[in-house]
Amino acid sequence: MIPSLLWGIVGAAPLVLGAVLAGLRRWPDRLIGVVLGFGAGALIASIAFELWEDGLEIGGPIPLAVGVALGAAVYFTADRLVERWASRAGGGAAAGVPLALGALLDGVPEQLVLGFGLAGGGGVSVALVVAIFVSNLPESVGSSADLLEGGVTRRRVVLLWTGVAAVCALATVAGWALADVATPGMQAGLSGFAAGALLVMLVDSMIPEAQKRAEDVAGIATVLGFALAAGLSAVGG
Repeated sequence: MIPSLLWGIVGAAPLVLGAVLAGLRRWPDRLIGVVLGFGAGALIASIAFELWEDGLEIGGPIPLAVGVALGAAVYFTADRLVERWASRAGGGAAAGVPLALGALLDGVPEQLVLGFGLAGGGGVSVALVVAIFVSNLPESVGSSADLLEGGVTRRRVVLLWTGVAAVCALATVAGWALADVATPGMQAGLSGFAAGALLVMLVDSMIPEAQKRAEDVAGIATVLGFALAAGLSAVGG
C-alpha cells in the first residue's frame, strides 16, 4: 500500500505546486495563456495515447465508450452547476473552478487506474511521472491565477488544490486496494470517464482561456505540449 500512496502523492503534487507558483506573484496574462495552451496539448496527448489506448487494450471499445459518455455528462452537468453558483456569487470567485473540477474528475479515475497497475506488479516509468507533471501543473496554475484574480485568497486557493490533490492521491491507494475486484471493463470505463471529462473541460474552459490570454501563440504552445507528452508516452510505452 505504501508504494501506491507514494506514487499517488507524486502524481498529485503538481496540483499543489501550481497553486503555490500562481500565488507567488502576478504572472503576465500571456505567460499564463502559454502555460494553459501547453497543458492543453499535453492533455490531448494523454487522452489519445494513454487513456484511450489503454482503455481499448484493457476492456475493449464498449465500456470505454460508455465511460467517455458518462465522464462528459458528469463534467458538463457539474460545470453548469458551477456556473449557476458563480452567477449568484458574482462570478469572479468561481473563475478558475472549471479547471479544478476537470482536474478532479480526470485525476480520480486516472489514479485509480494507476493503483490497479501497481497492484498488478506494473512499474511506473520516469516518462510517465514527467508526463503527469506536464499535464497537471498548467491546470493548477491557470485555475489558481483565475481564482486569485477573482478575489479568492492565496490560502483558500492552496487549500482547494491541496484537497483536490489529496483526493487524487488517495484514489491511487483505492485502486491498489480494489484491484482484485475491478474487472477489465471497469478499468476501461474509468479510463473513458477521465477522457470524457477532460475533453469537455478542454473545449469549454482550458483552450478558450489559453486563446484569450496568449492570443496568437496559444496554438504553438498547444502543439509543443502535445509533442512533448506524446513523445514521453512513446518512451514510457
